[in-house]
Amino acid sequence: MSYCLNPNCAKPDNPDDVDVCQACGSKLLLNDQYKAIKVLGRGGFGTTYLAIDTKLPGNPTCVIKQLRPAATAPHILAMARELFLREATTLGKVGNHPQLPRLLGYFENGDEFYLVQEYVEGLTLQQEVKRFGPKSEEEVKQVLQEVLPILDYLHKNSVIHRDIKPANLIRRDIDKRLVLIDFGAVKDKVTQAMVENAPELSTFTSFAVGTPMYAPPEQMAMRPVYASDIYALGVTCVYLLTGKSPKEIERDPRTGEWHWKRHVKTISPEFAALLDKMLEDAVKNRYQSAMDVLVDLQLLTSQPASAVAAPSISAVSPADDDLSSALAAPPSQGRPRTPKTTQRASYASSVSQNAQAARIRQSRMTGSQLGGPPVVGTGPGQHLRAKVTPRMTATQVLTAYKRGERDFVDVDLSNVVLRNADLSGANFANANFTNADLKGCILANAVLREANFQGANLSDANFCGAYLVQANFEKANLRGAKFLDASISGANFTDADICGADFSIVSGMVQGQLDKTKKNWFTKLPK
Repeated sequence: MSYCLNPNCAKPDNPDDVDVCQACGSKLLLNDQYKAIKVLGRGGFGTTYLAIDTKLPGNPTCVIKQLRPAATAPHILAMARELFLREATTLGKVGNHPQLPRLLGYFENGDEFYLVQEYVEGLTLQQEVKRFGPKSEEEVKQVLQEVLPILDYLHKNSVIHRDIKPANLIRRDIDKRLVLIDFGAVKDKVTQAMVENAPELSTFTSFAVGTPMYAPPEQMAMRPVYASDIYALGVTCVYLLTGKSPKEIERDPRTGEWHWKRHVKTISPEFAALLDKMLEDAVKNRYQSAMDVLVDLQLLTSQPASAVAAPSISAVSPADDDLSSALAAPPSQGRPRTPKTTQRASYASSVSQNAQAARIRQSRMTGSQLGGPPVVGTGPGQHLRAKVTPRMTATQVLTAYKRGERDFVDVDLSNVVLRNADLSGANFANANFTNADLKGCILANAVLREANFQGANLSDANFCGAYLVQANFEKANLRGAKFLDASISGANFTDADICGADFSIVSGMVQGQLDKTKKNWFTKLPK
């Protein structure tokens, strides 16, 4: 079947063997290449179609997004055209990410604009919840592990998605990886400019601010920032945990605080504090970057969470750790309320406090306290326990990563061969890569805190955006490796070969950190 792209066509369905619409006479093949076969969705900005590419072998499926401004005034069309082309360029740039749909083409046909993108087949997170019910805390953490590196990539390319929600995150059937779809940036920018010049275009205003209840206050006021996407992702997590739409969750009208925890059976206080910080109404109190959230999340997931019944988040046994009192949630309604400023300060510091608490718990099991001497138990039943370091093969790592797993904390991967493997966004904190062969490996946006790469082959590896604090690269081969936007605070590069490596834009670097390395004229150092 062929579907007519003319939005005014009375009978858009056509037989497969015709070239023009039998009802309105419109040409059915877009740009002489793409044939729409059915409608996927409609909105105030236009229509999305499922289509096939008639010029490629096998006629692969794709998505046609039709942007059709409601008004036809010349200045509005000119503005729409300019912003449409600018946004198509942006989508072409960010579409190189494996978890973003690729831009296949863009066209203008009269007063209509078209984007053609890769079709991603699978269930959205909204469909998963409706079909299988709310997700567990661990499942939601896994969603964050996958989505946060995508947001970090977008933000580093100066793109704000503006419409993060469960319906726009689809689990791709072919590899079960989450893909972020439906970029609203085109219609957002067009709408924002159009509304300022043409207030009568009220049908576009909802698209200028994203989806109500998922968008934070500053985005509703048409002043989105990168942290706006973090807020929307926090609301998405609440939906995944509760199965309830945001309008079903009570909020304090004075503070904007979400009362979501009462709708969850069990939730750890640490993870609840992290989500609450993502959901802060005030931008200054919210996480400022996706990597900030990811780093705190990795600290939480490096140790098993202490789940408690919700909504009594503060009901944690003092025996759990010495800092549990700092993780208490704000009082529920009906009790004396702590001043909002005190609550914000508590929430802003709770995740970092929890990270320290987790390390204290770990010290009791491993015999080391925050990098100091071993802790020897003195009470009844207390004793030193050896730290268990699981050994994994290259096949096991790649299989687990393909399944969607990202947590490889403390694993032993010494001497492993993982050439050219894509392990972006994975958590290898404290992992042992001694003498491993990781030539050309993609570890972009990975967490590699205190990982040991001593003697490893890392030539041409991609560490862009990676968290490499206290990592050990002693005597490693880093020829041609890329460290753009990586955090290398405290990392050891003694006797490493960094010929041709790119350190031009890194954070946390101190004077002399790369002095004891082998360099050449092609090594790029910070200016």
